[in-house]
Amino acid sequence: MPHYEYKVIPAPVRAEKVKGVKAPEGRFARTIEGELNRMGEAGWEYLRAELLPHEERGGLKAAQTKWRTVLIFRRSHDTETEALQARVLDTPPPDPMPVLPPVVAELPGAGDPPLTAMPEPEEVPNVVPLSPLRGEDDGEDDLPRS
Repeated sequence: MPHYEYKVIPAPVRAEKVKGVKAPEGRFARTIEGELNRMGEAGWEYLRAELLPHEERGGLKAAQTKWRTVLIFRRSHDTETEALQARVLDTPPPDPMPVLPPVVAELPGAGDPPLTAMPEPEEVPNVVPLSPLRGEDDGEDDLPRS
């Protein structure tokens, strides 16, 4: 998104004398034109003219509101934002991978014959549950008999 900076200047109130132009409207138009061209050469783009209120103190009297005409210009601030934007940096070429000689290693048990079948697991003997102890699960109370 482009960023802008703005400049506000007062609009000319008097027309300058211009050779070959006699009418006051023509002189005033040339004065405005000259101001716009001067600002354009400095890189400013004309945006608009505004009529804004301005409060002035008038001696012992209360403040008076006067109206002022200003010219508003803007220019792109891209030169500063360019420095902040990400850019692709030149990367150095990758170092070539070193070529290593093949490694030959003998695994432990490499001389043993291969296994042909898995040995059968040993059978687990049947476990017989223990009989309950006296007083457990036999439904008798631990209370003395009378």
